[in-house]
Amino acid sequence: MSIGTGIATGKIILMGEHSVVYGEPAIAFPFAGAKVQVEITANETNTLISSYYHGLLEEVPSHLKNVKDLLHRLQQDFHTGPFATSIVSTIPSERGMGSSAAVAVALTRAFFDWIKKDFTKEELMTYVNFSEKIAHGNPSGIDAAAASGTDAIYFIKGHPITSFPLTIDGYLLVADTGIKGQTREAVKSVAHLFETSKQLASQAIQRLGIETKRAKEAIIANQLEVLGESMNNAHQALQQLGVSNQQLDQLVSLALAHGAYGAKLTGGGRGGCMIALTKTKEQAENISRILLSDGARAAWIQGLGVYEHV
Repeated sequence: MSIGTGIATGKIILMGEHSVVYGEPAIAFPFAGAKVQVEITANETNTLISSYYHGLLEEVPSHLKNVKDLLHRLQQDFHTGPFATSIVSTIPSERGMGSSAAVAVALTRAFFDWIKKDFTKEELMTYVNFSEKIAHGNPSGIDAAAASGTDAIYFIKGHPITSFPLTIDGYLLVADTGIKGQTREAVKSVAHLFETSKQLASQAIQRLGIETKRAKEAIIANQLEVLGESMNNAHQALQQLGVSNQQLDQLVSLALAHGAYGAKLTGGGRGGCMIALTKTKEQAENISRILLSDGARAAWIQGLGVYEHV
């Protein structure tokens, strides 16, 4: 029996959280430490098998509407019979790691593999963006671009997304606080800060923009220490905006105390994940053990630059 397989990675926002809303740049990249794998096979009925739901596709819960509608659209566009879809993911949901976009990328790749049809990047993005609009209303496109590519993404609101290679020799540790990120609430609080303390908010946003540009230059020039400094400065600016919390700050401080070049929250904040930059894999593994013993729910490590595929 023919089996269609599709894989996609999660994504990490390296720099530019929140400031991207106000016209400053952001950097994100595919994070291979967490993945989604989808398998599609012919079946008597349309069914979905996942950790969240197992049963008829028509009866999926409302939070999986983006998955249901994407699979229905693919089925209608290519006139296939019913099929069973299996989703296995190690990307935690609501942690700022692009879970929904990665699922959409893997689903679309698996479907095209199942029907033995080649597809262009534009076709893939059409279906992924369709799914993401259902999931998020008005997505920036960062998640979809990062989950479907291999390079770092440089994004400025209102401008085309551009990519550049990760050419920095280091390792990135991602640690999950175990608390769902509160992106909507954090975005609203930043907007409120602009109303009540405009100068403070403006300075923090401007600082985030400066550090994001500096971080891009550091990556291209393979300057690990400079990138670490930018990450540290960015976290301080995010603290000023009020989008960090005690758990994130504690994990960031621990990582720095044990040799990380830089550490900061990633994503919307108020929970979710933090990231730490190290020179060696051994350093990343050591800090990972320390953070897990201090309350982090999970941790992943990815090599950057020349170490990416090691």
